[in-house]
Amino acid sequence: MYAAVRIEYSGSVAPNGSSGNVTSADVNWFPPPCWYAPYLGAKDFKKEMSAKIKDAASAPGMTGTPGAAIGQTKAHYEDGFGWEDHPGYEDYNVAKDGEGMFWAGVENLNEPDVLKRSSCTELPFWVDNGEVPPPRYERAITPEILAALAYQHMELPGIEVTIAPAETTKVNLPTWAWLDKTDFHKVQATASINVPGFALSATTTAKPVSLKLEPGTPDAETYPASGECTFDDDGSIGEPYAKGKADQNPPCGIKYLHPSGDGTFNLQATITWDIAWTGTGTGGAGGDLPNGTFENAQAVTVQEIQAVNR
Repeated sequence: MYAAVRIEYSGSVAPNGSSGNVTSADVNWFPPPCWYAPYLGAKDFKKEMSAKIKDAASAPGMTGTPGAAIGQTKAHYEDGFGWEDHPGYEDYNVAKDGEGMFWAGVENLNEPDVLKRSSCTELPFWVDNGEVPPPRYERAITPEILAALAYQHMELPGIEVTIAPAETTKVNLPTWAWLDKTDFHKVQATASINVPGFALSATTTAKPVSLKLEPGTPDAETYPASGECTFDDDGSIGEPYAKGKADQNPPCGIKYLHPSGDGTFNLQATITWDIAWTGTGTGGAGGDLPNGTFENAQAVTVQEIQAVNR
């Protein structure tokens, strides 16, 4: 049984609940594959859960261990049967209807690994209004989980690096590259959940910090040598080419050492974004998330400089 409470997304997010275009720079960090969230009030839960238990009990082959498990589940919600740190409920907690909700697992539908996605297998459990789930439910929804989901759905602006000479450059001629300050700014995405007696929200903010250029061929040099250009104080990166600077080295750019022949080189531009979050509700202070990246390739033609022999 999985909770159907929707998480609402706003801000710069991908449409229709799909994943955004930001990639974590930390290959070991992933959004949560599943979590626990508010599901139904006591009366609605009784109606749904009792019907599921009845259907399961009447299914063919429900004897032995499977039948015993169904019987324990029924006793858990109807007769107060509990175990270890899982207290039971009398009549599905109907006497407390309106004072809290049953929580259940939620699958992250953007998680490709089905086993991970379906790993929140705890039976639905009750949480009073204004309270948080017991610590044993480590995957219970928190602002930090919402922040990670906002990160997963965040949509960053596209990259089109301005270069000079534009599109076609020459061998051994410094090619200037830059991004105008109006092209890049902070991007925010918010994830929130709001049901009776329970509300949480988190906003994830991405701030561009650097541009890395990869020429698309080893026969090239980058400026600076690392190929990583940082943002200036005014929010721009690099410097636009101006007449008279053809013989100067650009603060951000490339020098191709060989022509591209009949084809082109794929200039790869990758923006690195600093990611942080703030949240509301219990545990909603905020913190940092792994840096994000977004990349784009554009074709560059490199020609030989034609010389005239006299």
